Amino acid sequence: MNKKVLVTGVNGQLGLTFKELYKVNDKIIDFVFVTKSDIDITKEDELKQYFKLNRFDYCINCAAYTNVEQAEKTPKIAFQVNAEGVKNLAEACKENNTILIHISTDYVFDGEKEGSYAVNDIPNPINEYGKSKLLGEQYIQEISNEYFIIRTSWLYSKKYGQNFYRTIVDKAKQTKQLSVTDEQIGCPTDTVNLSQFLVSLIITKNNNFGIYHFRDDACMTWYDFAKQILKQNKLTDNVKLVKVKNYRTFAARPKNSILTKSIK
Repeated sequence: MNKKVLVTGVNGQLGLTFKELYKVNDKIIDFVFVTKSDIDITKEDELKQYFKLNRFDYCINCAAYTNVEQAEKTPKIAFQVNAEGVKNLAEACKENNTILIHISTDYVFDGEKEGSYAVNDIPNPINEYGKSKLLGEQYIQEISNEYFIIRTSWLYSKKYGQNFYRTIVDKAKQTKQLSVTDEQIGCPTDTVNLSQFLVSLIITKNNNFGIYHFRDDACMTWYDFAKQILKQNKLTDNVKLVKVKNYRTFAARPKNSILTKSIK
């Protein structure tokens, strides 16, 4: 019998990527894709009722509040989705024997470590977004024994959403000079690769539950990433790329976002 898998937050860049890759169900997995208008994870009663009426073997949670800057100004909204909403989802999954696969972030760390962050390193978020995501992780661990928490870093889609990759491409077509910081380092991760990894957890029937770190292999600064993006899109002659130290941001951001990739 095919595994039935619920994918939440399908309007985001990861959810849209997921839907594109797996909109045609194969012989192993039947996906059900839902947006916030279909299922709002912050509404506990509505969520639990949905799970009672629909049986799922897995739930891949792509629903999240990801506006890091706005989270500093209105943290209540970030915590409502990234923490309380995740708590609701974890409880619904446990009550219905559904394995939860939840997407988290490198922002649970402060970025002060010299080397890469392992799954057992102690989190210490320095902004409200990171704090809300960490609380969501903690709720899952308190509620359930059968879960995957997948921390990833510098997630981007070449086709969907508002992200660094698409912003660089758009600006390169509109301006003659781009200033990008080289003070932060991380590992840009394509939503396609993350989606495929998440599906592999299901196909291989992985039952080694817990926290994982997933990222693409290459680590670089934002400046290096911008340079790579321009080259990939043949835009190097269109714009002058300038390396800067200052990065204007309301929210504090970790200088080191390198995660130790872990595949158990």
